Amino acid sequence: MASGGEAPESWYLALLGFAEHFRTSSPPKIRLCVHCLQAVFQFKPPPRVEARTHLQLGSVLYHHTKNSELARSHLQEAVCATRRARGFPQFEDVKFEAASLLSELYCQQNLVDSAKPLLRKAIQISQQTPYWHCRLLFQLAQLHTLEKDLVSACDLLGVGAEYARVVGSEYTRYSIPAPLLLMERKLQEVHPLLTLCGQIVENWQGNPIQKESLRVFFLVLQVTHYLDAGQVKSVKPCLKQLQQCIQTISTLHDDEILPSNPADLFHWLPKEHMCVLVYLVTVMHSMQAGYLEKAQKYTDKALMQLEKLKMLDCSPILSSFQVILLEHIIMCRLVTGHKATALQEISQVCQLCQQSPRLFSSHAAQLHTLLGLYCISVNCMDNAEAQFTTALRLTTHQELWTFIVTNLASVYIREGNRHQDLYGLLERINPDRSFPVSSHCLRAAAFYIRGLLSFFQGRYSEAKRFLRETLKMSNAEDLNRLTACSLVLLGHIFYVLGNHRESNNMVVPAMQLASKIPDMSVQLWSSALLKDLNKACGNTIEAHEAAQMHQNFSQQLLQDHIAACSLPEHNLISWTDGPPPVQFQAQNGPTTSLANLL
Repeated sequence: MASGGEAPESWYLALLGFAEHFRTSSPPKIRLCVHCLQAVFQFKPPPRVEARTHLQLGSVLYHHTKNSELARSHLQEAVCATRRARGFPQFEDVKFEAASLLSELYCQQNLVDSAKPLLRKAIQISQQTPYWHCRLLFQLAQLHTLEKDLVSACDLLGVGAEYARVVGSEYTRYSIPAPLLLMERKLQEVHPLLTLCGQIVENWQGNPIQKESLRVFFLVLQVTHYLDAGQVKSVKPCLKQLQQCIQTISTLHDDEILPSNPADLFHWLPKEHMCVLVYLVTVMHSMQAGYLEKAQKYTDKALMQLEKLKMLDCSPILSSFQVILLEHIIMCRLVTGHKATALQEISQVCQLCQQSPRLFSSHAAQLHTLLGLYCISVNCMDNAEAQFTTALRLTTHQELWTFIVTNLASVYIREGNRHQDLYGLLERINPDRSFPVSSHCLRAAAFYIRGLLSFFQGRYSEAKRFLRETLKMSNAEDLNRLTACSLVLLGHIFYVLGNHRESNNMVVPAMQLASKIPDMSVQLWSSALLKDLNKACGNTIEAHEAAQMHQNFSQQLLQDHIAACSLPEHNLISWTDGPPPVQFQAQNGPTTSLANLL
């Protein structure tokens, strides 16, 4: 340790250097890092050093350990110490960073009422510090968004846009209007605004890193806007640009050119996080379009990147990315016939939500929706209804609500005795009039559900009308799974009507598309129809081949069904209230009938 004659700066810099060395070691030696920082207090440091050290300790504990209480204590001390360190304007950053991080921690602990006044106070006194003023405004706006208070969030973003204009930060100013409109659900206004902003960014002569960062920002907004609208084909050019842009930005160095305007230092997302976000929107697109192997490939890449990032950075957004990735890949697994894996990943989402009350509150409805989809896949229809009903109670998001209602309607159709409940649901998602959302994909799915109902009721002409509408919409936007489902159902209708040629014209492309996705249920259905079609037409060899295919698909689904229902996590299908259960009791075997599955 430093001798008494050394200047305070020497011992402080030495301890700081050791702490940083231990923090950035591979793997990080967080305990030693914390010991070095705690040693600073033995020297009775001045308030400015005390404040910064408390901030550093709070940050290390928050990002690298589960000791959130100690992290909160140090961050609270940092906020208090900055008040005693007045007269040191260069330590304004410490004051605002401590307030920002402490507010983030409060939100993680669901102490929103403690976070709000802290942020408001920091915003009030940060007007002479453009970077932090913009960042704190965005942070408080995000907090209001999580609480569904979009009016307050939009007001704050409006203040941020005006402030950026006053301080001459075109970069930050461009970052605000589009998300504001997206939050207000003014989707018709979003597309022209994003197009205009994209042109402005292209013509903007600024810092290369900032320019590419803005391009990524607007392209992400455009891609998510299209995906939100269920326009899988229309989004392709934007998605391709986004993927090229992230490759460009990954080759640039952050320190090549520093912006002259402090307000321009505000970045909407770190470069490393952008890479994960681009993987995420690619997965979302692949899942909607029915490219499920591609979705798996990009999910693996994104989760690997997240694993590396979370070793050094426990930012809440990384956990959000991880949960959204898992939600999408779970849906893919259920389609491809990997229910046991899907169930284990649902359990993984539960564990992530257990670690963060905020994460659970924002993803509880999605979690119950996934369980509902799993219940359908293993033919537990009563549990599926309970899960979807719980999800409807928990969500205020219109697109998710419509998705849940569509799937709940399919449950009622399969049960066959819920006519009043079913018709009540179908009136609320009528694709011919006053459909609740603008999503092209969900509207096409609503036509399919009506076609399915008409098929079961023997109203084949009506069923064909609905299914042709689904096909028209699906083909327009490359919604491959809806296309495959519509084709096989139309094929079934033509088979029942005795039109074997037309049935074959539907079922063969349905099988080809289902194999490409791959969709196990549609493959099973198509192979059964092909077997019967070829048998009826006297094609003995083709009928035998189709029968063999059907047997193979049946065996695969049967084995996966048994594996999934035997997992202790299968008990999650009974969870409909409160936080997710911590432990699961083992199952002796499947408790549901396989007759309807096969």
